[in-house]
Amino acid sequence: MIYDVPLTAFGPLAVVFGAFLLILELRDDRLARRLIAAGLAIAVVRYLAWRVAETLDGPGIGPLDRVFILTFFAVELLGLFDGLVLALMMSRRRNNSPEADRHEARLRAADPRSLPAVDVLIATYNEPLEVLERTILCARALEWPDVRVWVCDDGRREWLARYCAEKGVGYLTRPDNKGAKAGNINAALARTSAPFVLVLDADFAPRRNMLYRMMGFFEDPRVGIVQAPHAFYNPDPIQQNLALYRVLPDEQRLFFDEIMPCRDAWDAAFCCGSNGILRRAALDEIGGRLPEGSITEDLLTTLVLLRRGYVTRYLNEKLALGLAPESSAAFFVQRARWARGAIQILFLRHGPFGPGLSLLHRLFFLPTHWISGSLVQAFALLAPLVFMFTGVIPIANLTLVEVIEFQLPTVAALLAGFVRLSHGVFQPLPAVVYSAFSCVRLLPAVLWSFIRPFGHPFRVTPKGKDARSANRDDLVVGVAGAILVATIFGLVLNATVEARVIDPNALIPVVAGWAIYNSIVLILVGVMATGRPPQRAEERFDMGGEAAELRLPEGGAIAVSLVDLSLGGAFVRPDQPLPAEFQPQTKLHIRGVPPLSVHLVGQRRGGLAFAFTDLSDSAREALILRLLSEHHRPALGPERRPRIAREMLARIFLPPVPAKAS
Repeated sequence: MIYDVPLTAFGPLAVVFGAFLLILELRDDRLARRLIAAGLAIAVVRYLAWRVAETLDGPGIGPLDRVFILTFFAVELLGLFDGLVLALMMSRRRNNSPEADRHEARLRAADPRSLPAVDVLIATYNEPLEVLERTILCARALEWPDVRVWVCDDGRREWLARYCAEKGVGYLTRPDNKGAKAGNINAALARTSAPFVLVLDADFAPRRNMLYRMMGFFEDPRVGIVQAPHAFYNPDPIQQNLALYRVLPDEQRLFFDEIMPCRDAWDAAFCCGSNGILRRAALDEIGGRLPEGSITEDLLTTLVLLRRGYVTRYLNEKLALGLAPESSAAFFVQRARWARGAIQILFLRHGPFGPGLSLLHRLFFLPTHWISGSLVQAFALLAPLVFMFTGVIPIANLTLVEVIEFQLPTVAALLAGFVRLSHGVFQPLPAVVYSAFSCVRLLPAVLWSFIRPFGHPFRVTPKGKDARSANRDDLVVGVAGAILVATIFGLVLNATVEARVIDPNALIPVVAGWAIYNSIVLILVGVMATGRPPQRAEERFDMGGEAAELRLPEGGAIAVSLVDLSLGGAFVRPDQPLPAEFQPQTKLHIRGVPPLSVHLVGQRRGGLAFAFTDLSDSAREALILRLLSEHHRPALGPERRPRIAREMLARIFLPPVPAKAS
């Protein structure tokens, strides 16, 4: 069948790959971005011209076919629209780190008495102490002359009030939970007075130099908010269940590392709820409060301030570390809240359709990606089934030649373009699998939010031990399994001459390839939605081989290099041979931490693994500051690897052996 395709049909595909190779050679990133955006626009216009002229009607098209064809085309249009808006957005990129360097040098050289006070508001509702203590201790350790830390407790917990008093930080509460998180922050704003406010979620521990890196941007009077990315020290449920910590970036890296710097270049970055500093004078212009019309108060605040002439500046540096959702259930609670809040804003006067915004800002703040991602993926999974079981076609007059000449070049251009625009952070197979994983639960929530945008409760993302208790998502596994079985059955059915539904001359190779690809995606979705126990009870951090020392019970010491460290133990490499009488119990001395009683639990790769015993409160607090307040990266953080798709596919055939937590 492929041999019957004329060579000329492969011409557009060759042009796409040739253009991609040429753009890879460009050293000028700004020029490359503009060329890619223009090229993608040309590819999409060419594709749509063909779709409109050739594929919406034809001989033998019945009423059901026509409805399905037009519906499928409408979903495609929505996806292509979002793709072009994203390409336009990513045609610019802004790097604010050099400016942050200049500001930090200026601020550190200034008279400390001249620097403004900063209120740090830690919003909490039901998070346990194991989560909150990290944020509170690191906030208290922030480098800045006048920092006032306030824990804003909507759970009204007496034990937390006592803990805050012990640690010397402020504790604020209120009689009700009206307005959810926005109401909690507003109640605190009314009782505090610093001219700048750093808002932290309960699980985000700031690094020491966060304020010195961010505060300087307020020198520009147009800046109302300065935002830093969300970064995580634990794997998200997708990395966890696929056991691809070293390979697969967490699901939010594309947005925070690549899309937000591009939004910033258009003055379209926005506050993300945590790790953002707000100018109180800007808030005073809108009533001294965060707007409470949406459950995503951060995005709404950005839009309200944007209309007042204030911009949000984005500093793409990991200045606070938090907890990624620790289970599939927590992941979907978080994403459903974000989707509903973004859709709510569409119906508000301060949303993208309200007065006072430029056309580009209207486009960049449209939340259509929440529906297009799920809807496009749902149709991609279900359209082959509809065709294989009913014969109702999604695209008229389509043959293998048209697929090669029009569809494949467009898909290749979009995928290659976004790989280049994102510096490789966007990867096609993981992106499709993420979308398929999400659409089962998010699509109903998104569609219902358009029908009933308001009245949904604010659900806090579960954190800590409760969030880790159930990591398997039976609904996602069940739906993915059902679609997979139906897809395989449809292929078998239409491979049988006597039972086939599809005309033997119509699209069999196209549909077969589509169905096989979907089957691979669905298997990976099933693996992703199946719980896998965490590898360790506490996350390890890379300590870069810093000097440490083991003090032996009988006297003497052994110099070691500290490879990694957690709240539960350490891995070290001795700088000299161990003595024959080396005992498994000893003391570990590391910088900034009281001596730690340790017990040897294993030896591997020329190193020693120790678990801490009888960890004191002071030692635990010192460890928290060493790990989270300084700039150490998680030991299991992802590394840039070119073969992500291959390693994901290996999980189908070579599932990892579950590791016990330690």
